[in-house]
Amino acid sequence: MNSPEFTDEELNRLVINLEDWYGYNFSNYARASFKRRVSRILAIDKLKGIDELSSRLKQDGRYVQRFIEEITVNVTEMYRDPSFYKTIRDEILPALSPKPFIRIWHAGCSTGEEVYSMAIMLKEMNLLHRSMIYATDISAKVLASAKEGRFPLQQMKLFSENYLKAGGRQDFSSYYSANYGYAKFDESLKKNILFASHNLVSDGSFNEFQLLFCRNVLIYFDRELQNKVLSLFDASIEQLGFLALGSREHIKFSGIANRYTQWNEKERIWRKRNSD
Repeated sequence: MNSPEFTDEELNRLVINLEDWYGYNFSNYARASFKRRVSRILAIDKLKGIDELSSRLKQDGRYVQRFIEEITVNVTEMYRDPSFYKTIRDEILPALSPKPFIRIWHAGCSTGEEVYSMAIMLKEMNLLHRSMIYATDISAKVLASAKEGRFPLQQMKLFSENYLKAGGRQDFSSYYSANYGYAKFDESLKKNILFASHNLVSDGSFNEFQLLFCRNVLIYFDRELQNKVLSLFDASIEQLGFLALGSREHIKFSGIANRYTQWNEKERIWRKRNSD
């Protein structure tokens, strides 16, 4: 899959245009990752270069959504990193269970696999009825997919294996119905999930949460944007609440590090200190 070459100056011009035209700011995305994804779009859509891409973005609002989806796409699966989810099940949720109501934010939820993973765990621990999961993403298309709760049936074998390794207690197939090559998860799991658009780069805090997930998103941001997003998360987590990041992400050198203690270093989970 060959892609037209382009200069850093052309890429910078594209970033400026996107913000001017649509308000999307990619200036602090990790440049190497952003460049790779733009190259991929040029190749897939058979565009001759940045100028043709810019022209199409300016003229076609629908194409902008496709561009956003390609740039922000995250690889995900249910119970991704099962040992992480076992820690959530065995340690974090029991610590939160005495609370009368539990608010959880999945920031950058993508197509929703990890959101449904959490809903199933909460249900098995008899916590779903007094919890609310906020699932947000910048992409309207992936949010629509997440809300539908429908995934290719061939993925269920892997998801079921991950579920069991994460401490699952039921027959995983009892949570979905199979039809025409797809598995659709039970509507009951969605009653306490709110799907909404949220841009981590430009939008602010909208609630206080006891548990916040943002896994494998910050690795696509540069240090400046990582610090900005982590400050947003800090403003969104109540005292003694938990922050869960991806396996390659850390808060060690961020501005919020001194307000958290590391709960589990291997699984990248931190707990906010009590400032009283």
